[in-house]
This record gives sequence, structure tokens and C-alpha cells, in this order.
Amino acid sequence: MAFPPDTWLAAVQIFLALAVGHAIADFPLQGEFLATCKNRHVLKKMGDPLRPPSIWLTCMLVHCVTHAGAVWLVTGSFFLGIVELGLHFLIDVAKCEGYTNFNVDQFLHMICKAAYVIVGYAGWMSCCCS
Repeated sequence: MAFPPDTWLAAVQIFLALAVGHAIADFPLQGEFLATCKNRHVLKKMGDPLRPPSIWLTCMLVHCVTHAGAVWLVTGSFFLGIVELGLHFLIDVAKCEGYTNFNVDQFLHMICKAAYVIVGYAGWMSCCCS
């Protein structure tokens, strides 16, 4: 499977591969520790001295790097991996701050994946993919 896609079928396949990568990174690879510790508000409520609220940023970044790696692996584009890192961070922080909920969070992540495929299929990635 090559990125950018050259047919609509290849585009659909890449989108599905990105969705699988997202599901793997967001559920089994995230685990309870990162899911809890990437949220500073949850850490404050827990009051656990072994999990101070100050660790939230590191946990969030580790989680987002996992997603960036999944996008990079599927597309072969380091540039899109970096874009995913930033967008995933913003979307997850919005959820942790209470601006969105789980369903909106997942929808926004899938919109990002669709955008990567559309940008590639439209030929707008030629400067960033080779």
C-alpha cells in the first residue's frame, strides 16, 4: 500500500489502515496508566503522591507519539506523523479539559485520518512525502 494513494480504492484502504492504527494506539497501547495520567484533572482528584499532576504532559506526549508513529508507519510520511502528533495532542487536551467528550474526540481523530488521505489523494503531499 503506497502513499499517497493513486486510486479511490487505495485511498479507502489507507484510511482503513489509519483507522486500525488509531484503534490500536488509542486502546490496547494506551492502557489504563496513560489514559488516567494524561489528564491532569484526574491526577489531581486521585491525590496519589506516586502520580503527581505534573506527569500529565509527559504521559500525553507519549500517547501522542504513539499515534504519530502509527500514522508515519501507515503513510511513510514523517511530515504527517508530526502533524498527527500536534493534532492528536490538541484534540486529547480538549477532551481532558472538558471541551469535548469521548465520541467527539474519536470523530475528530477520524476526520484527521480522512484529511491525510484526501490531501494525499489530491496530490497536495508531493513536497512532503518523498
